[in-house]
Amino acid sequence: MPLGATEQHGPHLPLTTDTEIATALARGLCAQVPGAWLAPALGYGASGEHQGFAGTLSIGRAATRAALVELGRSATETFPRVLFLCAHGGNAEPLAEAVATLRGEGRDVRAWTPRWSGDAHAGELETSLMLAIAPDRVDVARATAGNPAPVAELMGNLRAGGVAAASPNGVLGDPAGASADRGRDRLAREGERLAAMARAWLT
Repeated sequence: MPLGATEQHGPHLPLTTDTEIATALARGLCAQVPGAWLAPALGYGASGEHQGFAGTLSIGRAATRAALVELGRSATETFPRVLFLCAHGGNAEPLAEAVATLRGEGRDVRAWTPRWSGDAHAGELETSLMLAIAPDRVDVARATAGNPAPVAELMGNLRAGGVAAASPNGVLGDPAGASADRGRDRLAREGERLAAMARAWLT
């Protein structure tokens, strides 16, 4: 089950960026692992840090956790294992809590998150991924640099005022240098790591 968000990704990427990235990884997994089924993506999550930008729709941490617990309970009535594949960092805490609850109930549920290297939000990394996944959804002409500082340095501003306090255009990084080839390479490498985990889990 892909987990994403509906939130701003600068002036050049769609609100569905995280959801589309998670879905692409999940679709790749299903192509590699026989017997894997792809559930519809959950396209809403905890995105309160992006609320200062138009288009962001957040359901908050508590609702995200509750939704994942109920979806996990429902899915494990049909399937022996459920994997939540998350591409939105804001979902990390409620996802971990939901998985702990479900596993405490004896359900074989796991969470997996890609380990990307690159800038934090709507920069070269996510722009490259979207150029590989859905190039028609990327408005390259509107891509502009945001705040290039590492997230660790920005954390105080992010906690106090959300992304808007750290970057007027919502970008944490710089989309310059993004390419579909870079995106495909990253998707392939993380897809291999994901498939290896899934095969080990199944055996």
